[in-house]
Amino acid sequence: QVVLVESGGGLVQPGGSLKLSCTASGFPFFSTYAMSWYRQASGEERELVAAINSAGGSTNIADSVKGRFTISRDNRKKTVSLQMNSLKPDDTAAYYCKASRGLENYWGQGTQVTVSS
Repeated sequence: QVVLVESGGGLVQPGGSLKLSCTASGFPFFSTYAMSWYRQASGEERELVAAINSAGGSTNIADSVKGRFTISRDNRKKTVSLQMNSLKPDDTAAYYCKASRGLENYWGQGTQVTVSS
């Protein structure tokens, strides 16, 4: 079956950096899926952080993280990454990757990012 697995989360100091990775398996045509990262803080709704199209040539970044986060993908490795710099306590959340194609949506189970002193 289609599986997405996130990794790279953890505890980091404010101003620090983390790189999240999402590895896809069971995708016959991974390169046809748009990929995105969402996050959900405790007690909050899940929100879109960043998205990248199938070819990797177009991205959308949420205003709250624009200039600090970068999304990228490697279709050969079937991975999507989220480079997070200048992290703030407000970035603390569970981060999820999603694969989308037409009406299809697949979610990973999430990885926790905690930004704290």
